[in-house]
Amino acid sequence: MYSFLPIILLFILFFLNIPIAFSLMGATVFFFGFLSTGMDLDLIMQTFIRSAESFPMLAIPFFIMAGSIMNYSGISKRLMNMAEVLTGHLTGGLAHVNILLSVLMGGISGSANADAAMQCKVLVPEMEKRGYSKGFSAAITAASSIVSPIIPPGIVLIIYALLSNVSVTKMFIAGYVPGIIIAGGLMVTVAIIARKRNYKPSREKRASLREIFAQFKKSVWALILPFVIILGMRIGVFTPTEAGAIAVVITILIGFFVYKELEIAHFPTILRETVYGTSTVMFIIIAANVFGAYLSWERIPFQLTGLLLKFNTSPWSLLLFINIILLIVGMFIDGGAAMIILAPLLIPAALKMGIDPLHLGIVMVVNIMIGGVTPPFGSMMFLTCSLLDLKIQDFIKEIFPFVITLLLVLFILTYIPGIVLFLPNLLN
Repeated sequence: MYSFLPIILLFILFFLNIPIAFSLMGATVFFFGFLSTGMDLDLIMQTFIRSAESFPMLAIPFFIMAGSIMNYSGISKRLMNMAEVLTGHLTGGLAHVNILLSVLMGGISGSANADAAMQCKVLVPEMEKRGYSKGFSAAITAASSIVSPIIPPGIVLIIYALLSNVSVTKMFIAGYVPGIIIAGGLMVTVAIIARKRNYKPSREKRASLREIFAQFKKSVWALILPFVIILGMRIGVFTPTEAGAIAVVITILIGFFVYKELEIAHFPTILRETVYGTSTVMFIIIAANVFGAYLSWERIPFQLTGLLLKFNTSPWSLLLFINIILLIVGMFIDGGAAMIILAPLLIPAALKMGIDPLHLGIVMVVNIMIGGVTPPFGSMMFLTCSLLDLKIQDFIKEIFPFVITLLLVLFILTYIPGIVLFLPNLLN
């Protein structure tokens, strides 16, 4: 029974608000230092160092840097203008712009937190000027930001691909359709709420084809970047890691020579944001790998697989159980950390039930991202509320219609796997 004590300790440390990486390391050291004498503590440090020696993980800092450069190079601004031309004429126009901007940003930033932070600074103030309540503006910003990690190249997609040993390219391609469906569901919800509250469009009339084409020409460099990345990986021109480096180079070139808004003075801030974002993600990944040494030592994944298969006799019941667990965990733990901790535990059982790992990955990503906007501890909830100086209770009142929509989409993606697997299967 003592073999499960580190997991109990881990959740106790989470609830005491100890940083996730330190909680993982503390639980592991506690086990090997006091409960088990079979492994030398020096091997824990070796595992810590070895976990960082991964070429595919270099994709993470590159994509984080590309997302940061977007905000200084004029790319984000062009994407927002393109989104407004396409959806600004709808009832609740700026809220629709908010959602579509997340779709366009997802192909480059790949981070829910980066997307939410950018929109809090750029779009929410304008929404408030147009009569949208701050709570509603924060809620739709947080809800739409979950699209960014799902539409490639999402960082959480990369993490799952590394953990499950599936193709990063196929994982990326599997995210397109679910991301678009989520955006569509949120837009329907916005339309209903906006009609009830009489939120006005941001444009008096629908943009003409001439206006759309004119804005497309201005935004085309920002729009083609995701397709260059995916196509390059698909035809074997570069690896996912090299794709991240290419994304950085392309965004720099666009910022300097096309939009001419990127300056040398911006790079200290860009590098600082990149180092901070990378160190946070990498420290959690490395600590989770160390925690994985304990899990493997005690054969926890095999025990859990047996337990799950004992109580779940079909793939559908197992998926329901996984969804419930992930929704609960996602409310308390950051998405990337939850993925790193839970994926190694859940994948073996899913594979034995014949569940496609690509399908499972998308279900896990969507599920964990929903947890990020759900009370009591959703990370995007805290981010948007802190940036906008908004009371948590005002956010909670506005977020529930969007959470219901997201759960409905999750149900559809869970039990109609063809939606997720359609595009990846075309590559076989």
